[in-house]
Amino acid sequence: MSKRANPAADRVRHRIRHPIIDADGHCIEYLPVVYEYAREIGGESAAKGLRALFEAMRQVGQLTPEQRRELGVMRPPWWAFPARNTRDRATAMLPRLLYERLDELGLDFAVVYPTYGLVVFNIEDEELRQVSARAFNRYFADHYRESADRLAPVAIIPMHTPEEALAELDYSHGQLGLKASLLAGHVMRPVAAAGKSPRPMLWMDTFGADSPHDYEPVWRRCLELGVSPTFHSTGMGWGSRASPSSYVFNHIGNFAAAGEAICRALFLNGVARRYPGLRFAFLEGGVGWAATLYADAIGHFSKRNAESVQNYNPNAIDRDELLSLFREYGDGRISSHLNELDDGLWPIADPAERKETIDEFAASGIQRVEDIRDVFRRSFFFGCEADDPTNAAAFDARRNPMGARLNAIFSSDIGHWDVPDNRTVLAEAYELVEKGMLTEEDFRDFTFANAVSLYTGTNPDFFKGTVLEHAVARTR
Repeated sequence: MSKRANPAADRVRHRIRHPIIDADGHCIEYLPVVYEYAREIGGESAAKGLRALFEAMRQVGQLTPEQRRELGVMRPPWWAFPARNTRDRATAMLPRLLYERLDELGLDFAVVYPTYGLVVFNIEDEELRQVSARAFNRYFADHYRESADRLAPVAIIPMHTPEEALAELDYSHGQLGLKASLLAGHVMRPVAAAGKSPRPMLWMDTFGADSPHDYEPVWRRCLELGVSPTFHSTGMGWGSRASPSSYVFNHIGNFAAAGEAICRALFLNGVARRYPGLRFAFLEGGVGWAATLYADAIGHFSKRNAESVQNYNPNAIDRDELLSLFREYGDGRISSHLNELDDGLWPIADPAERKETIDEFAASGIQRVEDIRDVFRRSFFFGCEADDPTNAAAFDARRNPMGARLNAIFSSDIGHWDVPDNRTVLAEAYELVEKGMLTEEDFRDFTFANAVSLYTGTNPDFFKGTVLEHAVARTR
């Protein structure tokens, strides 16, 4: 079928001289076929278990807000996909149709992320979780194989244990041939002291020093396989995003919250420093949070590195001077309690702090603020939707400390309600150029060069055999 006219995208393509990479478009998996894969892998019980999971989600959605409040559950996503725009709905479900429409949309290459497959990370049953991940991965491999020159689906990699992650990395990349991966950004684990309650207290494991598992083998295997770890976990359901009545309340900022959590963990636990050959991406949350995290990390390191934090060591207080000032400026009530000075000084300032826990930047490997800049510039990439006006923050070297330009990557989010019309995403992204907020060079980095760095930084051959092979080679 010939390309349909799309003046909005064509206008942008006529002005630029580089390809466009969509680093985060979404498919909508056709679940009856996914169930079939689950049945082939784990038998009828696995297929029924996966189907029951989605049926339970539907039932929660059908509850009243009062019923959800009583049960302590949030309102889940609803009406999340194109409907009136039926062609866009089908495009998300049929790889051949997406492939056919790429030129119409103004896209040269797209990395395709799951929709229903995202729930795999939250399946508590170990066997069902592993079968489900493998079922989705086989679905992606089979259904996108003929489109590999322009479409790259990601493999779903659960992270409940390192062994589970390693097994699916090896299978999805070694046997299925998938070359991009989506790793869980966190695992909610029960608090041991809570006992065996049907709904135990949970804590969030972001795979660092606090984890009960050592995830070092996972990062090593990613490097060995040439896999850039990407993260697209949700923040809905934790913190303030647990409304039983409003999906919008829960959705706003949720991907930023989840991305910030795993990015902060990778930074403070030194993963990015120990594996400079790995590139990490945090998707759909924009880049505003990343600019804040970058500046905040610099501020915290400047004031709380191993040397500077001694400024706040309670043992450094000149007690004679302090008592003198209290006597001079304190009122009668304070003066009458000066013999209890220690009670007024020690809360959250205990001089008996353990020496081995004082340097909270030790694991990060950071020695100077320039190291923080280098980690963010080299290792971290941030997925931004086309219509997000804060995308320009990534390229604002005047405001970002030490003149840093953060690695924002164009992420259309086609397939979901965020995009009413797939044909508009490129033009929406280019509006920041037309408004003077991005330069043409910024736009090239945003829609092409940064995505190239994300994937070829870990795997120089990522684009080999694709329509971008020669264009990517010219960037080196």
